[in-house]
Amino acid sequence: MVPTGTLRPPSMSQRHSDSSLEEKLLAVRFHSELGLDGQGNPAPRLPVVRGPLRVQSNAAFQPDSPGPQPECPKDREPRTVVLSTDSPVALKMGTEQLIPRSLAASSKTKTPARHQSFGAAVLSKEAARRDPQLHMAPSFSLDDMDLDVGPGGTLTRNLRSQSYRAAMRGLRVPGGEAGPIHLSPKLQALAEEASQPPARHPAKNKKTLARKRAHKGSFKDDPRFYQEVRERGLNTGQESDDDLLDDPLSPGGPRAVGTPIVVKNFRPPQVTWSQLPEVVESGILDSLPAEERKRQEAIFEILTSEFSYQHSLGILVAEFWQCGELRATMTQTEHHHLFSNILDIQSASQRFFEDLERRHKEQVCVEDISDILEEHAERHFHPYVVYCSNEVYQQRVLQKLTSSNAAFREVLREIEKRPACGGLPMLSFLILPMQRVTRLPLLADTLCLRTQGHPKRYEAASRALKAISKLVRQCNEGAHKMERTEQMYTLHTQLDFGKVKSLPLISASRWLLKRGELCVAEETGLFRKLASRPTCYLFLFNDVLLITRKKSEDSFLVQDYAQVAHIQVRKVEPTELALPGGGNRSSSVPHPFLVTLLHNSEGRQEKVLLSSDSASDRARWITALTHGERQGQGPADKGDLPQVEVTKAYLARQADELSLQQADVVLVLQQVDGWLYGERLRDGETGWFPEDVARCITNRVAVEGNMRRMERLRVETDV
Repeated sequence: MVPTGTLRPPSMSQRHSDSSLEEKLLAVRFHSELGLDGQGNPAPRLPVVRGPLRVQSNAAFQPDSPGPQPECPKDREPRTVVLSTDSPVALKMGTEQLIPRSLAASSKTKTPARHQSFGAAVLSKEAARRDPQLHMAPSFSLDDMDLDVGPGGTLTRNLRSQSYRAAMRGLRVPGGEAGPIHLSPKLQALAEEASQPPARHPAKNKKTLARKRAHKGSFKDDPRFYQEVRERGLNTGQESDDDLLDDPLSPGGPRAVGTPIVVKNFRPPQVTWSQLPEVVESGILDSLPAEERKRQEAIFEILTSEFSYQHSLGILVAEFWQCGELRATMTQTEHHHLFSNILDIQSASQRFFEDLERRHKEQVCVEDISDILEEHAERHFHPYVVYCSNEVYQQRVLQKLTSSNAAFREVLREIEKRPACGGLPMLSFLILPMQRVTRLPLLADTLCLRTQGHPKRYEAASRALKAISKLVRQCNEGAHKMERTEQMYTLHTQLDFGKVKSLPLISASRWLLKRGELCVAEETGLFRKLASRPTCYLFLFNDVLLITRKKSEDSFLVQDYAQVAHIQVRKVEPTELALPGGGNRSSSVPHPFLVTLLHNSEGRQEKVLLSSDSASDRARWITALTHGERQGQGPADKGDLPQVEVTKAYLARQADELSLQQADVVLVLQQVDGWLYGERLRDGETGWFPEDVARCITNRVAVEGNMRRMERLRVETDV
C-alpha cells in the first residue's frame, strides 16, 4: 500500500501516454499558429497576421492540463540569442556589394518557403525544457520566407526570386526617391496580406527592370546607338506594346509584390513619355485615358528614335567619313560610293528631329505630328532614295576594300576600336538609312492605330502613312533598278550564244531571279552534247531561262533557252529512276527534278533531268522556275500561315534570297531543310532565308495584329 498524499512514480505506460498526448497537443498548437495543414504545408487562402517576435515563456508550448510550473532559477543569467543579422560577419560585410553581372542576368526560380518540421519542433521543445528562458517561438529564416523591407518598415514577401539589383534599387520608402534600402539587422513584424495576390497575366505582369526606374532630366542626356534601339511599335513577340504600357501603377510608384522582373540588359532603356519629369509633375497621368497615353507614347517614340538615329549618323560622319587616314586608303570614287550622300541624309534627319522636338516642347500632350511626317516624307526625304539606289555600289566597294586592301582593313580596325563607335562595325552604320526608312512606315502605322477613335487625327495619320509608304517604295525601286541594270550589263559581257540564235538580253523589264550550277542526270536531243561534262549552269530571269555551259568563272556558253511561260517543272523521286538491269539510281541522283522546254530556241520540245545537291536547293529551284505560275496566286487565308520574327539581320547572298533586318516579320510559305521561303510583311517581297535567323511567333493576338498591319500598309502603298 502507498500512503495517502505520497506521489507514486508513473508507470512506463503512463509516461508513454503522457508523452504521446503532449506531442499531439504541441503539434495541434504548432500547426494552428503557423497556419499549416496536417501534412505541414501552408493552408490555402488562410491569411495570418503575426505579431512581432518576442520572448515567450515555456508555458506557451505546454499542455493545458493543470500542474505545477517549473520555476526559473534566479541565479541563472539569461542566455543571449545572436541573430544572423547581428553577427560580426553580417555587420562587417555591409549592405552594398559588387556582384558579377551573371548573377543579375535573369530572375531565379522561386523556391517554396521551407517551414520548420514537426520533428524539429519536438527537439526545440526539449531544449526549452532544459532552459525555460531560451526563446522558443517558431523560427523563421529571412532567406526561407523571402522577406524584404516594404513601406512603413514592414517586411514583405516574394522579392528574393527577383534580381539582386531589383531588390537593392527597386524598393522605395514613403515620401522618398528610389534608391538602395539599407536593411536593419533588427527583425520587424511580418504582416501578410489578407487577400490572395492578383491572378498573374503572362504578359502584363512581366515587366522589365528598367521600366520602373526613375528618369530625371531630358531624354537627350543619355544618347544611344540606333543599332541598339528596339521601337515598341515594331514589337511582335509574345508581349505586345499594349501590355508594356498597360501599367496600373504610376511611373514613380512602388511595384506590386510578386511581379517578376526580367533584366534584359544592364543599360537603362530609352525614357518613355510617361516617365518625363514634366509629365509626372503635371499630374496629367491621373486623368489621362489609356488610349491617349498610348498615343502620346507612340508620338514620343518617333522623336526619341530619331534622336538615337541622328546620334549614330553623327558617329558615322565624325569617325569614318571625316577620317583622313581612312580616306587616304581609297580613291575618291571609292570614297563616294562607300558613303554616298550621307551628309544630305544627316541634314534631312536634323531638320526632321528639330521639327518634332519643337512640337514636343510646345505642350505636355502633343496634339499631333502627322503633318510633320507627311511634309518631310514628301519634300525632304528624297536623299534616302538616292542613298538606297547607291546600295549596290556601296556593297561592292566595301567588299573589294576589305578583301584586297590591307591598309584599309588596318585603319578600319583601329577606328572600330574607338570608344565612340561602341564596338560596332562600320557596316552597321552604313546601313542605318535603309533601316530607318523601312521602320518609319511601321511607326506611322502604330500612330494610325492609336488615333482610330479620333476621325480627324486618323485621317491625318493615314495621309502620313501613305506618304511614307510611297517613299519606301521609291527607295526599293531605286535600289532594284540600279542593281538590275548593272547586273544585266555584266551578264551581257559574260554570255556567249555561239551557234544558238542570239537573244537581246538587256532590257529595262528583265532581271535575274536565280543562277547556279546543277548536275545533268539525263539528257536528250540537244543536251547530248553535254555528256562529256555532266553539269550545266542555269540563268533564270523573270521572263526567260538560259541553259549554259561554264567555260570559266566569268564566261558561259549558251546551249539553249526558252521563255518562262513555256517551261514545265516536276519534282522527281529517286525511286522513279529505274536502271536497265533493275533497281533505281537513288544513290547517284539524290534530288532530281525534270525540266521540260515546250518551245526552245529552235521551236522544239526538249527535256532535261537535273539533280541538285540538297533537298532545299531543289525546292529553291522549283520555286524559282514556277514563279510565273504563282503570280497573283496564294493562300486564300494568309492569317493561317505561320509567322516568324527576325532576331538576327541577314544579307542575301543569292538572287532568290531575302535580305532581312532585325524585327522584320515574315509570313512563311515553305520550309525545307533549315531554309524558309516567305513574304516580308512590310513590303511584300519574297525570298529564302536561313531558319536560324528567326523565331516563330506563337501569340495569336500578335499574329492577328500583324495581319491587320500588313493590310493597312498594303492599302496605303497601293493607293
